[in-house]
Amino acid sequence: MPGDSRKEEGRKGEERALVALKKDGYRIIEKNHRNPLGEIDIIAEEDGYLVFVEVKKRNFLKFGSPLDAVDKNKKRHIIRSAMYYLKDHRCLDKKIRFDVVGIDGSGVRIIKHAFMAE
Repeated sequence: MPGDSRKEEGRKGEERALVALKKDGYRIIEKNHRNPLGEIDIIAEEDGYLVFVEVKKRNFLKFGSPLDAVDKNKKRHIIRSAMYYLKDHRCLDKKIRFDVVGIDGSGVRIIKHAFMAE
């Protein structure tokens, strides 16, 4: 089934992202966090920040880089979900950051401060 193989590819991508993040010093708090406003792939702490991480994997660059997949609409959903998380967990005073992990044929790339809450 195509949907199942896509989910499996996504899961493998997230596992690669977790390995890279841990190696880079991130402390993983939660993965695949869901709330009424959406899902956040990974929530972690790193360098004094609470970090909301979006993971994007691309097998073929003809569809753009993994980072191209995080468009304005996707960013808006991630930010809203993150704000809900902060309120729900009573941690509005935390420094936050939005990172993206891009995975493609050349490897795994962590983009810190990939975008900001507007």
